[in-house]
Amino acid sequence: MALIRTLGLFVLAGFLEIAGCYFTYLWLKKMGPPWLPLLSLGCLGIFAFLLTLQTGAAGRTYAAYGGIYVAISLVWLWLVEHQRPTLWDMIGAGVMFVGMSIILVGGR
Repeated sequence: MALIRTLGLFVLAGFLEIAGCYFTYLWLKKMGPPWLPLLSLGCLGIFAFLLTLQTGAAGRTYAAYGGIYVAISLVWLWLVEHQRPTLWDMIGAGVMFVGMSIILVGGR
């Protein structure tokens, strides 16, 4: 059950982190509306808070989160930016996921 909670928090945190950065990108590069930085700050603040809910060493938590972040980034690429991930993107995400899994559950 703890593993499911951890993965759920990682997925939610990943989407919030990417959204927060993407809203800043839209504001700066695409001349988005002036309220986007506030939305960005809100997303990034909640993202940071969610990572504090994890147990264990912060460095290990962030390392394991990195694998989830890569996978979510590719989902974002596909769903939001309408660019289908390549075979190499998927292979890279798979390698990252294996590494994240080893960090998250290895030795326990």
